Amino acid sequence: MTSEQKRHVAFDWGGVFTVGTFDGRSTQNVAERSGVPVERVRDSYFRHVRQLEVGAWTLPQFWTVLQEEAGIPMPYDDFEELYLGSIADNAPMYATLAALPQGVRVGLLSNNYPVVSDHLRRDPRFARFHQPVFSNELGHKKPSPESFAALEAAMGVPAAQVAFVDDVQENIDAANAAGFHGILYHHDHHAAFEATLAEWLNG
Repeated sequence: MTSEQKRHVAFDWGGVFTVGTFDGRSTQNVAERSGVPVERVRDSYFRHVRQLEVGAWTLPQFWTVLQEEAGIPMPYDDFEELYLGSIADNAPMYATLAALPQGVRVGLLSNNYPVVSDHLRRDPRFARFHQPVFSNELGHKKPSPESFAALEAAMGVPAAQVAFVDDVQENIDAANAAGFHGILYHHDHHAAFEATLAEWLNG
């Protein structure tokens, strides 16, 4: 492939570059560390997590609400360390990312959170992404049309030239509606995904 590459790719992060969901793992870790039942942690977490996803709350604000609602005896600094430590990398996808030809423009559209998005940007592997779009910075989350419009703008090429990879069918449907070429992903079928992506990029 050359610099005249006509097809490109953009990715979701959670469930694509991670194994399993970040929310599930982080709430489980909080429950185990604090001794508070995981159902109670998750009830409060999922009631308010949208405030993080659209950047309405800081992570300390979010944690203060969870502490009070769920009765979690853990200081913020311990929570932040545990939260960032709940990321479980999907190593095969990072290998796929590293192997993409330089002519391929690579995007990222992730429903994400303050502190976590900053943490990811500091990862040297993220240098491969062309202007990542995080919901907490944009103020809109997938599957909103605004999020996919922001991705297209960040990519700098028409949506029709970009495959979008996500692990949630609703987001794939929204990507297709926005003109992208949606590819549904599951880490158990990574080899098949690589073949599908290669076929798209070489098409």
